[in-house]
Amino acid sequence: MKNRIKELRDFYIIWSTQSLSQLGSAITGFALTLWMYEKTGSALSTATLTICTYAPYVIMSIFAGALTDKFDKKKTMLICDLLAALTTVLVFVLYKNGALTMWHLYAINAFSGLMNTVQQPASEVAYSLIVPKEHYQKTSGFQQLSRSLISIGNPLIAAALYGLAGLDVVIAIDLLTFAIAFVALLFFIKLPEIQDGTNKNDNVIKLAKEGIRFLKETPLILTVILFMSGVNLTASAFDAVLPALVIPQKGNNVYGIVTACSGLAMVAGSFLPMILPKPKDRVRVIYLTMLFALGIENFLLAFSRSPILWCIGQIIGWVFVPLMAANQNVIMRNVIPIELQGRVYACRNTLQFFTIPIGLFLGGFFVDKICEPFMALKSNNVFWTFLFGSGKGSGAALMMGILGVTGTLLCITSGQIMKKYKYTE
Repeated sequence: MKNRIKELRDFYIIWSTQSLSQLGSAITGFALTLWMYEKTGSALSTATLTICTYAPYVIMSIFAGALTDKFDKKKTMLICDLLAALTTVLVFVLYKNGALTMWHLYAINAFSGLMNTVQQPASEVAYSLIVPKEHYQKTSGFQQLSRSLISIGNPLIAAALYGLAGLDVVIAIDLLTFAIAFVALLFFIKLPEIQDGTNKNDNVIKLAKEGIRFLKETPLILTVILFMSGVNLTASAFDAVLPALVIPQKGNNVYGIVTACSGLAMVAGSFLPMILPKPKDRVRVIYLTMLFALGIENFLLAFSRSPILWCIGQIIGWVFVPLMAANQNVIMRNVIPIELQGRVYACRNTLQFFTIPIGLFLGGFFVDKICEPFMALKSNNVFWTFLFGSGKGSGAALMMGILGVTGTLLCITSGQIMKKYKYTE
């Protein structure tokens, strides 16, 4: 036990302090969303904040990963964190002077998103450098746990702090958590040097092409990434459909409870990689967990009208996501050479996550323009009303059924393809 703690000392320091800093940033982001909605009353304006943060992550990731591999990982993380913190200070100054506008926030969020785009692959490589291979699965579980806790806790903490103490205190806490993470990384962590032969004078485009070339030459990694891209398309469409299913039938409070079940399931599921032994086939774990999730959850929500069954569906759909993510992480860390991880992880970010905004749009579009009108026409048809109910929300239930079929076919087809590729540790 003592040896394991000693081996993972640096990981525990980075993981705990960076997670704390990420919580502080998430709290500020949510509080700014509340502030903007108070000022504008526009849901579109607040949604644009998220888009401004997310767009650089998708568009610039490939080049950001090349930058990560070009420069020192620790310095990259420190500089990105510092610049992101300075944007928070800028928000505070503008706010205190009564000059803060939504256009300031859009620009600041875009810049912060760009810093995160560069910092994220650098931190992934840093974890690979300080964690022994035999602990990849366990430490990936810790990473999934912190992400789950942040996703659950930040809206509650932000709403409470913003309501009771105002934006000043929220920003102060964000800067305090940044300072803790910055000092810990600067003074207490020494990352091993990477002897990779990479020419630091190589341009970013050349390095980015090397990341893409590696994926082309490593079909297992590329197939897993493309599979997860399809999963994200289905899951993000689900996110757009869920409120249209629950709120018209049971109201906002039930929707809040159903949504919370997914977060609680992910927290519980984050412990699975920590306690389970190494699986014999990590690739099989990836597609079987997603088959279980996408198949059962979507069909359960499509064909039931009970909030209890909806909650059970959410738990089934999300409890194995951390286990899937941990196994994907282990495969990538073991297969991708350390000197290429920054640029390959960045390519992964672009390929795996670009489908999320597409899925959100398609989910909403299909419910509003196709499924709800279709169910309205079939309101007197016993077959369709028996399957999906009647009234507003029945179209969303139909869409859930479509997503269930789509997700199931995706997992079965991808599973057959991934069986062709062998993975050994």
